[in-house]
Amino acid sequence: MGCRERAAKSDLLRIVMNKDECVPDHRGTLPGRGAYVHPAVVCLDLAVRRRAFPRAFKAQGQLDTVALRHHVERMAPQ
Repeated sequence: MGCRERAAKSDLLRIVMNKDECVPDHRGTLPGRGAYVHPAVVCLDLAVRRRAFPRAFKAQGQLDTVALRHHVERMAPQ
């Protein structure tokens, strides 16, 4: 969604919408529509800037991605 590059599903992070917040779904078992991004801050920022999450989840307005961004920052290699 962010960088629009293709990758294996196992290399991507699944995101689902919970109320008005985007949350990570590591096991791929949370209910609902999923959106996939690379687990990198750059890719996440591109998706947010392009307003890709509201489009993917067919939601009205902006979705909260602050907790998702903190999660991706922790996942990134140091």
